Amino acid sequence: MDSRTAILSKIKATRDRRDETARRAAVESRLARPVAGLIPARGQLDPEGRIALFLDMIERTGATHERTAGAEDVPALAARYLRERNLPARLKRGTDPRLKAMGFEREAALSLTEGPSDGSDLAAISHADFAIAETGTLMLLSGPDNPVTLTFLPEHHIVVVRAEDVGGDMEAALARLRMLKGKETMPRTVNFVSGPSRSADIEQTILLGAHGPRALHVIVVG
Repeated sequence: MDSRTAILSKIKATRDRRDETARRAAVESRLARPVAGLIPARGQLDPEGRIALFLDMIERTGATHERTAGAEDVPALAARYLRERNLPARLKRGTDPRLKAMGFEREAALSLTEGPSDGSDLAAISHADFAIAETGTLMLLSGPDNPVTLTFLPEHHIVVVRAEDVGGDMEAALARLRMLKGKETMPRTVNFVSGPSRSADIEQTILLGAHGPRALHVIVVG
C-alpha cells in the first residue's frame, strides 16, 4: 500500500466511525435558513433611485439604454434601434411569453424569428429576470424562453427589463432567483451581463465583441 492510499484509508476509517447526525443537522439548518450577507449602502435606494443608479452604471460599461412607460412600445423601440444603426430589420428571440405579449407583429417591417442562435444573427432580443443597480448588471436565465446563445452569439443584444425588477445588489438578485425557481428547478446557467463583451488580453487594448455582443442596449419598461 502506497502512502497516499494509506492516508486516505485512515481518513475514511475515521469518518466511518463518527456519528455525523449532529453535523448533518447543522448543515441542513444553515442551508434552510441562509444568513444574509453585508449589503452595501450603495444599492439601498428607493425604486427610482435604484433605476437611476442602474442606468448610470450601464452607461459606464459602454451599453446604451432607454426607458418606456409601456411594454407595447418595445417593438417600435427595437425596430428603431436597428434602423438607426443601419442594421437589417431582423431580430431573433426566444419563446418568452413576456416578449410575445408585446405585439411585435405590429412592426410590419421587422422580421422576427424564434429559437436559439446559430451564430448568423446580427441582433437578438431577450428579457432579463432581474437587474442589479449597484453594478449595472442584468440577470438572464437560460432556457427556451431566452436561449443563452442569444446572449453571446449575435453582435447586438437588446435586453428588456421591467422597472420593478431593478434591485439594489447581488444579494437581491439571488433572492429573486430562489423565489422564481427554487432549489429543484434551477436553470442550467444564470448569466450576469454587465455591458458589451470586451477584452484587453492583446497588448492591453480594449476590443469590443471579443467573447459576445459588441453592443448591448437595455430597455427599461415601467
